[in-house]
Amino acid sequence: MKILVTGSAGFIGSFVAMRLLGEGHEVVGVDNLNDYYDVNLKHRRNAMLCEQYPGYTFQRVDIADYKSLCGLFEGGGFQYVVHLAAQAGVRYSITNPHAYCESNIAGFLNILECCRHWAIEHLVYASSSSVYGMNSRIPFSTHHNVDHPVSLYAATKKSNELMAHVYAHLYGIPATGLRFFTVYGPWGRPDMAYFKFTDAIVKGKPIDVYNNGDMERDFTYIDDIVEGICRIMLKVPQGDPAWNADSPDPAGSTAPYRVYNIGNNNPVNLMNFISVIENALGKKAELNFLPMQPGDVKTTYADIDDLVHDAGYTPKTPIEKGIGEFVQWYRDYYGV
Repeated sequence: MKILVTGSAGFIGSFVAMRLLGEGHEVVGVDNLNDYYDVNLKHRRNAMLCEQYPGYTFQRVDIADYKSLCGLFEGGGFQYVVHLAAQAGVRYSITNPHAYCESNIAGFLNILECCRHWAIEHLVYASSSSVYGMNSRIPFSTHHNVDHPVSLYAATKKSNELMAHVYAHLYGIPATGLRFFTVYGPWGRPDMAYFKFTDAIVKGKPIDVYNNGDMERDFTYIDDIVEGICRIMLKVPQGDPAWNADSPDPAGSTAPYRVYNIGNNNPVNLMNFISVIENALGKKAELNFLPMQPGDVKTTYADIDDLVHDAGYTPKTPIEKGIGEFVQWYRDYYGV
């Protein structure tokens, strides 16, 4: 198959592209290579794909540029689109809100329009666990209401789900949203806590521990995430004739539209998480305890029953193994 992967120089996108290429598919990767974090890391991921896989083609395109995106789809012959390009980061959205509207709203609209005009068989796109916002029902379920986000980033991801439903309803575009839960692993994002903690501990600097350490995250290893994405890509959603507008289920529709959680289903306390990193590094952290930050939530915990049932998804990587793999990559990459 020929598959478009947006955000292919990003963390998740590069691993998804690698998996699809390894299975023999032809992949066109798209990324604008912005400087939200270390551009060299993005170039290295992309170079790895270009060097190792002849079936990979890269195009430097900003999804907010509709004309360029149309040029990519024109004659592209894509059957599936895995849309992972986005402006990421909860805290960055507090200080740079316009970047999120440009990439996550206008850019996603452009993706939808291209999927519409070029009859894409299935659009799989990245949502986020952050959409649960003020929801306090644990574990988080896609069948819960998520109308109270606490960051603009979360609001843009919820908007993506709403926009995808409109296009599924009006134009029959099969669309599946995946709410990612704190993805980590080798080649990960330097703005994520596990990366910043590791970097600071290695350099003998203090680490910032928010909400005085009273937080939990459903950390999900990159290999498990990629497995889930590739499985669900082949499960093209159908409209549910039993869907009831009088008691609507947010996870489905009469349109070819689905939303799933994709996580580890096993939240880890932040202080325990830091201990795992310390053990992998063989070095203790200096802790700087701080209050909860604007836009953050105390706990994330994924109910993954639907993804298990529909796609046979089973996360397999314990936090100790996953962090061990990341720390080894960090040492190799930075020559520590």
